[in-house]
Amino acid sequence: MRLRIVLEPAESEQITLPIQYNDLVQALIYYNLDRALSTRLHDRGHGPPARPYKLFTFSRLTGDARFHDGRITFRGPVTFRMSSVDDEVLASLAEHLLTRPAVLLGRELCRVGEVVVEPFPQIAPSGPVLLRALSPITAYTTLTAPDGRRKTYYYAPQERDWSASLVASLARKARVLGWEGDVEEELRGAYVRPHRVRIQDQKVLRYKGTVIKGWTGVYEASLPERYLRLAYDSGLGSKNPAGFGLVEVVR
Repeated sequence: MRLRIVLEPAESEQITLPIQYNDLVQALIYYNLDRALSTRLHDRGHGPPARPYKLFTFSRLTGDARFHDGRITFRGPVTFRMSSVDDEVLASLAEHLLTRPAVLLGRELCRVGEVVVEPFPQIAPSGPVLLRALSPITAYTTLTAPDGRRKTYYYAPQERDWSASLVASLARKARVLGWEGDVEEELRGAYVRPHRVRIQDQKVLRYKGTVIKGWTGVYEASLPERYLRLAYDSGLGSKNPAGFGLVEVVR
């Protein structure tokens, strides 16, 4: 399930944020959940403690934006979407947002203009679909250099390992959720490949001091329906709870 959230400036006609604002949106989400639920989601998530999965994601902010001096100013309201495999998380977020007179996005005080539930879209029963990335999709592997240092290599959509990495991530999420069936067999032949991706769709973001590379654009995806729903609810690729990999169905 997915929420569309509209925030309006409460003290002026604009909202000004650092250009790297993913952690601020994430903090708003955690802060506006029931405390026990927020702690469980932040500290444990799903799966083993050594490698927990949060299984939620959110989009970039959209609105009338202007960039200046390393900051971004939105004139008027901003909109973002949040998806989760856990309806309890979305219900708690919606309740808190709609019952509070104002919320903080970073240091900006905002009114909640709207919270709308967006159901999973109608899709054809078979065949690939087109997905648009509303936040960058990131796929990577960790390599060990000859001197022993570990290095992160981010795949580009044109590389063969891009699709394999995205499909493998969905398989891991399915196992964490305890899905029955042969995951490898179900995903045999599945893919996510670029349909309309330009060089300017590459995004280099900094999240809590870490540089993360990802790609927006439009992708063709051939996935079994329940894995498509999993991608829609939890995000494609990695770093989803930091605001990466949220997609919408174009066709």
